[in-house]
Amino acid sequence: MEHPYLFFVELFKLLGLGPFAHKYPHVIYTWVVMIILIAIGTVATRSIRMVPAGAQNFFEIFISGMEEFMVDVTGEEGRWVFPIIGTVFIYVAACNLIGLIPGFLPPSANLNTTLSCALVVVVFTHIIGIKYHGVKYIKHFLGPVWWMSPLIFVIEIIGHVARILSLSFRLFGNMMGHEIVLAILFGLAGAFFAPLPLMALGVFVSLVQAFVFFLLSIIYFTGAMEHAH
Repeated sequence: MEHPYLFFVELFKLLGLGPFAHKYPHVIYTWVVMIILIAIGTVATRSIRMVPAGAQNFFEIFISGMEEFMVDVTGEEGRWVFPIIGTVFIYVAACNLIGLIPGFLPPSANLNTTLSCALVVVVFTHIIGIKYHGVKYIKHFLGPVWWMSPLIFVIEIIGHVARILSLSFRLFGNMMGHEIVLAILFGLAGAFFAPLPLMALGVFVSLVQAFVFFLLSIIYFTGAMEHAH
């Protein structure tokens, strides 16, 4: 379903880039999300003090809370992977939430965006496995019984491909469904603010979907760190 009005698509049309904007609006709004996150990061780190206050205090509590949650699952040895997994969570959450602003499109409502995030997580999972186990990481795909290894290997490969599909389609489906429902309600009763309760629910859904992506990524990383059974 096409949005009736997308602010940055209209802006790009004025710049003579209308065909690109209409074909790839998710790319444009991905750039918008990145610019917003870079701006917030710059403001948050501009005046760091030993005794945090104001915005610094909020961001430190938020980031440290995510990190400690992850360490509770992975153990201390998994703390080093927090920068990438924390970035994925913040990026996915921002992509989800930006769609609640009128005239904005959530990049996560496009399968290309969610698939790219899923690929980053799954590829990095195997990088972790090789880092911790070297060549022996192959044992994660062979199972405990040697004569069943060919069958287990095929099953494991299918399972890891399914991880990509699960991460990407779950996020894409939920965000696209939310966008369609919002567009319908705005079209039918926008003047009466009927969609407002749904938009409040949308904040909850956006954060939950980002957290699910975050949690599944942690579980995959933890599995790669563990020894094969």
